[in-house]
Amino acid sequence: MRNTIRALFIAAILVAGQINAATPKQDVGPGRATWFDISTNSLTRAKAFYGELFDWKFTSLQGTDYAVEIVADGKPIGTLRVAEGAISAFNGVVYIQVTDILASCRKAKALGGTVVDGFPFDLRDGGGAVALVIDPTGHPIGMYSRDPLPPAPSKIK
Repeated sequence: MRNTIRALFIAAILVAGQINAATPKQDVGPGRATWFDISTNSLTRAKAFYGELFDWKFTSLQGTDYAVEIVADGKPIGTLRVAEGAISAFNGVVYIQVTDILASCRKAKALGGTVVDGFPFDLRDGGGAVALVIDPTGHPIGMYSRDPLPPAPSKIK
């Protein structure tokens, strides 16, 4: 089950990394939600529901027919994506803005959380870095830093 959840979140993050490079990342301040993903079995039905409910608009993501960017008041706020398999309580991730993603990952681990393998990493558009953490109770939470990861130290030869 944990591997399935991990695969779903990695897929969501990878889709989010395909967002248009010209889209500025919002600075909502540390400790506040900055992005989210919603999983669905039907993009068509979900777009109709959320579009009417919240007056959201949707923008296609380059390279995929399985996800769209959610736009509210002209600003990108998340993604709506097709779930890989059945929808569960774990399909959907909220990303909280942090100042230092590496320090936040270390703190999460010190507090009993688990940083999911392959995280943190830089977004492809250069707009920052993301991490995915499983809290001590098993719930996933994403973290987003407006700054990319620092360069890796050079190896001594």
